[in-house]
Amino acid sequence: MTIDFWKMHGAGNDFILVDDRDGSFPVDDNDWIASIGIRRIGVGCEGIILIQPSDKADFRMRFFNPDGTEVEMCGNGARCVSRLAFEIGAAPQSMTIDTVAGILTAECMDDQIRLGMTPPKDWLLDQSLELNGNVLQYGFVNSGVPHAVVEMEDLDDFDIKAIGSGIRYHDAFAPAGTNANFISVTGSDSLLVRTYERGVEDETLACGTGIVASALIAAKSGKVSSPVTLTAASGDVLTVEFDLTDDGAENVMLLGPAVHVFKGVLEYDA
Repeated sequence: MTIDFWKMHGAGNDFILVDDRDGSFPVDDNDWIASIGIRRIGVGCEGIILIQPSDKADFRMRFFNPDGTEVEMCGNGARCVSRLAFEIGAAPQSMTIDTVAGILTAECMDDQIRLGMTPPKDWLLDQSLELNGNVLQYGFVNSGVPHAVVEMEDLDDFDIKAIGSGIRYHDAFAPAGTNANFISVTGSDSLLVRTYERGVEDETLACGTGIVASALIAAKSGKVSSPVTLTAASGDVLTVEFDLTDDGAENVMLLGPAVHVFKGVLEYDA
Protein backbone atom coordinates (compact mmCIF):
# COMPACT_ATOMS: atom_id res chain seq x y z
CA MET A 1 0.00 0.00 0.00
CA THR A 2 1.21 3.51 -0.75
CA ILE A 3 0.33 6.48 1.47
CA ASP A 4 0.62 10.09 0.33
CA PHE A 5 2.01 12.45 2.97
CA TRP A 6 2.97 16.08 3.48
CA LYS A 7 5.99 17.24 5.46
CA MET A 8 5.33 20.51 7.32
CA HIS A 9 6.81 22.42 10.20
CA GLY A 10 5.59 24.94 12.75
CA ALA A 11 8.44 27.11 14.04
CA GLY A 12 10.91 24.30 13.29
CA ASN A 13 8.75 21.60 14.91
CA ASP A 14 8.37 19.16 11.98
CA PHE A 15 5.62 16.69 11.17
CA ILE A 16 4.44 14.05 8.71
CA LEU A 17 0.77 14.66 7.85
CA VAL A 18 -1.62 12.22 6.18
CA ASP A 19 -5.15 12.64 4.84
CA ASP A 20 -6.71 9.56 6.46
CA ARG A 21 -10.36 10.33 5.86
CA ASP A 22 -10.72 6.88 4.30
CA GLY A 23 -9.33 5.20 7.46
CA SER A 24 -6.63 3.20 5.65
CA PHE A 25 -3.60 4.37 7.68
CA PRO A 26 -2.18 1.49 9.83
CA VAL A 27 -2.74 3.15 13.20
CA ASP A 28 -2.15 -0.10 15.13
CA ASP A 29 1.32 -0.71 13.71
CA ASN A 30 3.33 1.29 16.24
CA ASP A 31 6.65 -0.15 15.09
CA TRP A 32 6.09 1.03 11.52
CA ILE A 33 4.90 4.46 12.68
CA ALA A 34 8.06 4.76 14.77
CA SER A 35 10.23 3.66 11.84
CA ILE A 36 9.06 6.46 9.53
CA GLY A 37 9.70 9.01 12.27
CA ILE A 38 13.38 8.10 12.59
CA ARG A 39 15.77 10.55 10.96
CA ARG A 40 18.33 9.22 8.45
CA ILE A 41 16.59 5.85 7.92
CA GLY A 42 13.00 7.16 7.85
CA VAL A 43 11.38 10.38 6.72
CA GLY A 44 12.12 11.88 10.12
CA CYS A 45 9.80 14.03 12.19
CA GLU A 46 8.67 15.00 15.66
CA GLY A 47 5.15 13.72 15.12
CA ILE A 48 2.84 11.92 12.71
CA ILE A 49 -0.58 13.57 12.27
CA LEU A 50 -3.71 12.10 10.70
CA ILE A 51 -6.76 13.93 9.36
CA GLN A 52 -9.78 11.71 10.05
CA PRO A 53 -13.57 12.17 9.97
CA SER A 54 -15.33 13.44 13.11
CA ASP A 55 -18.95 13.73 14.19
CA LYS A 56 -17.99 16.45 16.70
CA ALA A 57 -15.94 18.86 14.59
CA ASP A 58 -14.81 19.57 11.03
CA PHE A 59 -12.23 16.79 11.33
CA ARG A 60 -10.40 14.62 13.85
CA MET A 61 -6.70 15.11 14.51
CA ARG A 62 -4.74 12.09 15.72
CA PHE A 63 -1.15 12.67 16.83
CA PHE A 64 1.59 10.04 17.20
CA ASN A 65 4.98 10.77 18.73
CA PRO A 66 8.02 9.56 16.77
CA ASP A 67 8.29 6.62 19.19
CA GLY A 68 4.89 5.41 17.93
CA THR A 69 2.85 6.37 20.99
CA GLU A 70 -0.36 8.35 20.56
CA VAL A 71 -0.83 11.49 22.68
CA GLU A 72 -3.58 14.03 23.23
CA MET A 73 -2.56 16.84 20.88
CA CYS A 74 0.24 19.16 19.76
CA GLY A 75 -0.03 22.93 19.32
CA ASN A 76 2.44 23.34 16.46
CA GLY A 77 1.09 20.20 14.84
CA ALA A 78 -2.48 21.49 15.17
CA ARG A 79 -1.51 24.66 13.31
CA CYS A 80 0.06 22.62 10.50
CA VAL A 81 -2.87 20.23 10.19
CA SER A 82 -5.28 23.19 10.19
CA ARG A 83 -3.56 24.71 7.18
CA LEU A 84 -3.45 21.40 5.34
CA ALA A 85 -7.08 20.54 6.14
CA PHE A 86 -8.17 23.89 4.72
CA GLU A 87 -6.04 23.49 1.59
CA ILE A 88 -7.33 19.98 0.76
CA GLY A 89 -10.95 20.87 1.48
CA ALA A 90 -11.30 18.88 4.69
CA ALA A 91 -12.23 22.00 6.68
CA PRO A 92 -13.28 25.63 6.13
CA GLN A 93 -10.94 28.57 6.76
CA SER A 94 -12.31 28.92 10.31
CA MET A 95 -12.61 25.41 11.68
CA THR A 96 -13.07 23.10 14.64
CA ILE A 97 -10.72 20.19 15.38
CA ASP A 98 -11.56 17.07 17.37
CA THR A 99 -8.61 15.97 19.57
CA VAL A 100 -8.19 13.70 22.58
CA ALA A 101 -7.59 16.87 24.62
CA GLY A 102 -10.89 18.40 23.47
CA ILE A 103 -12.24 20.58 20.66
CA LEU A 104 -9.85 23.18 19.24
CA THR A 105 -10.67 26.09 16.96
CA ALA A 106 -8.39 27.42 14.24
CA GLU A 107 -8.33 30.18 11.66
CA CYS A 108 -6.03 30.09 8.62
CA MET A 109 -4.39 33.35 7.59
CA ASP A 110 -1.98 32.35 4.82
CA ASP A 111 0.97 30.68 6.58
CA GLN A 112 -0.03 32.08 9.99
CA ILE A 113 -2.55 30.05 11.98
CA ARG A 114 -4.50 31.32 14.99
CA LEU A 115 -5.26 28.32 17.20
CA GLY A 116 -7.82 28.33 20.01
CA MET A 117 -6.54 26.01 22.73
CA THR A 118 -8.46 23.78 25.11
CA PRO A 119 -8.84 25.23 28.65
CA PRO A 120 -5.62 24.73 30.65
CA LYS A 121 -5.95 22.50 33.71
CA ASP A 122 -4.07 20.80 36.56
CA TRP A 123 -2.31 24.01 37.61
CA LEU A 124 0.57 23.87 40.11
CA LEU A 125 2.60 26.96 41.04
CA ASP A 126 5.70 27.45 43.19
CA GLN A 127 6.59 23.78 43.27
CA SER A 128 10.02 22.24 43.89
CA LEU A 129 11.70 18.95 43.12
CA GLU A 130 15.13 17.48 43.78
CA LEU A 131 17.17 16.47 40.76
CA ASN A 132 20.77 15.26 40.93
CA GLY A 133 21.25 16.88 44.32
CA ASN A 134 19.84 20.23 43.23
CA VAL A 135 16.42 21.74 43.97
CA LEU A 136 14.51 23.11 40.99
CA GLN A 137 11.54 25.47 41.28
CA TYR A 138 8.83 24.94 38.71
CA GLY A 139 5.25 25.52 37.73
CA PHE A 140 3.02 22.99 36.01
CA VAL A 141 -0.02 23.13 33.74
CA ASN A 142 -1.70 20.85 31.24
CA SER A 143 -2.12 22.99 28.12
CA GLY A 144 -3.34 20.04 26.06
CA VAL A 145 -0.53 17.81 27.30
CA PRO A 146 1.39 18.09 30.62
CA HIS A 147 4.17 20.67 30.93
CA ALA A 148 6.58 21.63 33.70
CA VAL A 149 8.05 25.14 33.41
CA VAL A 150 11.36 26.18 35.00
CA GLU A 151 12.64 29.76 34.94
CA MET A 152 16.38 30.18 34.35
CA GLU A 153 18.61 33.25 33.94
CA ASP A 154 20.66 31.75 31.10
CA LEU A 155 19.17 29.32 28.58
CA ASP A 156 22.47 28.72 26.79
CA ASP A 157 24.71 27.27 29.47
CA PHE A 158 23.05 24.02 30.57
CA ASP A 159 22.45 20.46 29.35
CA ILE A 160 18.79 20.59 28.37
CA LYS A 161 18.68 16.91 27.39
CA ALA A 162 20.00 15.70 30.75
CA ILE A 163 17.96 18.08 32.91
CA GLY A 164 14.87 17.80 30.72
CA SER A 165 15.02 14.02 30.81
CA GLY A 166 15.41 14.09 34.59
CA ILE A 167 12.26 16.18 34.93
CA ARG A 168 10.36 14.18 32.31
CA TYR A 169 10.91 10.90 34.21
CA HIS A 170 10.79 12.32 37.75
CA ASP A 171 8.55 10.56 40.27
CA ALA A 172 6.62 13.82 40.70
CA PHE A 173 5.11 13.26 37.25
CA ALA A 174 4.73 9.47 37.28
CA PRO A 175 3.39 7.48 35.60
CA ALA A 176 2.66 9.55 32.46
CA GLY A 177 5.69 11.84 32.70
CA THR A 178 5.81 15.43 31.54
CA ASN A 179 7.34 17.75 28.98
CA ALA A 180 9.91 20.17 30.41
CA ASN A 181 10.21 23.85 29.44
CA PHE A 182 12.95 26.29 30.40
CA ILE A 183 12.18 29.99 30.15
CA SER A 184 13.98 33.30 30.50
CA VAL A 185 12.03 36.52 30.98
CA THR A 186 13.18 39.18 28.49
CA GLY A 187 10.50 41.82 29.05
CA SER A 188 7.09 42.51 30.53
CA ASP A 189 5.48 40.61 27.65
CA SER A 190 8.28 38.48 26.19
CA LEU A 191 10.08 35.21 26.93
CA LEU A 192 12.74 32.93 25.53
CA VAL A 193 11.85 29.24 25.75
CA ARG A 194 13.50 25.87 25.18
CA THR A 195 11.60 22.58 25.44
CA TYR A 196 12.42 18.93 26.11
CA GLU A 197 9.57 16.88 24.61
CA ARG A 198 8.21 13.65 25.99
CA GLY A 199 8.03 11.02 23.22
CA VAL A 200 10.73 12.77 21.20
CA GLU A 201 13.04 12.39 24.23
CA ASP A 202 15.18 15.34 23.25
CA GLU A 203 15.03 19.09 22.80
CA THR A 204 12.85 20.28 19.93
CA LEU A 205 13.17 23.56 18.07
CA ALA A 206 9.70 24.55 19.26
CA CYS A 207 6.69 23.08 21.05
CA GLY A 208 3.30 24.76 20.70
CA THR A 209 1.71 23.48 23.90
CA GLY A 210 5.01 24.14 25.70
CA ILE A 211 5.03 27.72 24.45
CA VAL A 212 1.47 28.15 25.72
CA ALA A 213 2.30 26.55 29.07
CA SER A 214 5.38 28.76 29.46
CA ALA A 215 3.39 31.93 28.81
CA LEU A 216 0.63 30.89 31.21
CA ILE A 217 2.94 29.92 34.08
CA ALA A 218 5.02 33.09 33.65
CA ALA A 219 1.83 35.19 33.67
CA LYS A 220 0.39 33.42 36.70
CA SER A 221 3.70 34.08 38.47
CA GLY A 222 3.42 37.79 37.71
CA LYS A 223 6.36 37.90 35.28
CA VAL A 224 4.54 38.78 32.03
CA SER A 225 1.12 39.84 30.79
CA SER A 226 -0.94 38.94 27.72
CA PRO A 227 -0.27 38.99 24.81
CA VAL A 228 3.11 37.31 25.29
CA THR A 229 5.65 36.90 22.48
CA LEU A 230 7.89 33.87 22.86
CA THR A 231 11.06 33.15 20.92
CA ALA A 232 11.64 29.44 20.42
CA ALA A 233 14.96 27.66 19.92
CA SER A 234 14.32 27.83 16.16
CA GLY A 235 14.38 31.63 16.36
CA ASP A 236 10.70 31.82 15.37
CA VAL A 237 8.48 34.14 17.39
CA LEU A 238 5.02 32.98 18.45
CA THR A 239 2.30 34.87 20.31
CA VAL A 240 0.08 33.61 23.11
CA GLU A 241 -3.05 35.52 24.14
CA PHE A 242 -5.22 34.69 27.16
CA ASP A 243 -7.36 36.04 29.98
CA LEU A 244 -6.23 35.15 33.49
CA THR A 245 -8.95 34.05 35.93
CA ASP A 246 -9.01 33.12 39.60
CA ASP A 247 -9.01 29.45 38.62
CA GLY A 248 -6.45 29.66 35.81
CA ALA A 249 -6.92 31.13 32.34
CA GLU A 250 -9.44 31.18 29.50
CA ASN A 251 -9.66 32.27 25.85
CA VAL A 252 -6.15 30.92 25.21
CA MET A 253 -4.91 31.53 21.66
CA LEU A 254 -1.65 30.55 19.94
CA LEU A 255 -0.56 32.41 16.81
CA GLY A 256 2.34 31.18 14.72
CA PRO A 257 3.53 29.82 11.36
CA ALA A 258 2.66 26.59 9.55
CA VAL A 259 4.99 25.93 6.62
CA HIS A 260 5.05 23.33 3.82
CA VAL A 261 8.36 21.50 3.29
CA PHE A 262 7.62 18.80 0.71
CA LYS A 263 5.15 16.11 -0.36
CA GLY A 264 5.98 12.41 -0.74
CA VAL A 265 4.77 8.80 -0.73
CA LEU A 266 5.24 6.19 1.98
CA GLU A 267 5.24 2.46 1.20
CA TYR A 268 3.60 0.15 3.73
CA ASP A 269 3.93 -3.63 3.64
CA ALA A 270 1.80 -5.27 6.35
